[in-house]
Amino acid sequence: MPTPLTVTLADIQAARERIAPHIHRTPVLTSGLVDEKVGASVFFKCEIFQRVGAFKARGAFSRLTLFTPDERARGVVAFSSGNHAQAVALAARELGMPATIVMPLDAPALKVAATRGYGAKVVLYDRIGGENREEIARRIQDEQGATLVPPFDDDAIIAGQGTLALELLEDVPDLDLIVTPCGGGGLLSGSAVAARGIRPEIRLWGVEPEAGDDMKRSLEQGEPVSIPLPNTIADALQTTRPAERTFAIVRALTQGILTVSDLELRAAMAFLASRMKLVVEPGGTAAFAALLHGKVPNAAGRRIGVVLSGGNVDPERFGALISGL
Repeated sequence: MPTPLTVTLADIQAARERIAPHIHRTPVLTSGLVDEKVGASVFFKCEIFQRVGAFKARGAFSRLTLFTPDERARGVVAFSSGNHAQAVALAARELGMPATIVMPLDAPALKVAATRGYGAKVVLYDRIGGENREEIARRIQDEQGATLVPPFDDDAIIAGQGTLALELLEDVPDLDLIVTPCGGGGLLSGSAVAARGIRPEIRLWGVEPEAGDDMKRSLEQGEPVSIPLPNTIADALQTTRPAERTFAIVRALTQGILTVSDLELRAAMAFLASRMKLVVEPGGTAAFAALLHGKVPNAAGRRIGVVLSGGNVDPERFGALISGL
């Protein structure tokens, strides 16, 4: 018997009302050159212009605006390699609560600095050495009485991410496809619930790095599976296992998962920078990388929404990744 889906279109519409005072409605951009190159009409949903530079602000505000006064007083704890960390830190500051964020030692310095800049306390851990971020976060939760807000394994987080698709379909109501990056599946699953709820005939694909294909493997196995820490430049997509709830939604409402190489991510970054003047982090380009390299099935002649999910990348690293291509 299929697992019941835990997020509805009504949940996403309610999340939109809660987060409206706190987030940006991000632009949808087009490029004649891109359309010509891929043989389709492409509409870029630019979450690089969202607060904290990534779509994660949507989910963080969606969850934290549900806190009771008592929960706000006790604060929030989260774990993340970067974009969720910044989003929770910002939402906590704006909503008047303390925040502690567990981040890996090898997280991008730009993301760690930004998280601290929003006023959160950052606790670093050694994931390569085997330390477990969830165990550390739960210890902090027990010590402080804080509420744990995971990056994707939460219905309110998923609902918040789905608000992106509501906006996209208001701007481009007749889309045939939506393609999003996929880490833990919060963005893809939220987008799928929203998009399929509004336009049942629409199709969705998620895109993972080849080295971090935990959702793809899970769909093939029929249940969530774990993989080792992915060795990929897409630090935002280094998940090792999808959640039961995101897996169930992705399995029920999407066409599946595509994968791209790090070289294909770099090529997509370089193309967006040189031709559209957009700075997108490696993981944020995953959906476009799949389209650019002909990996999206039945794309020719379609109207395709492509999510550019984040732009938080150190300038020096960005330059090194796109040089020589």
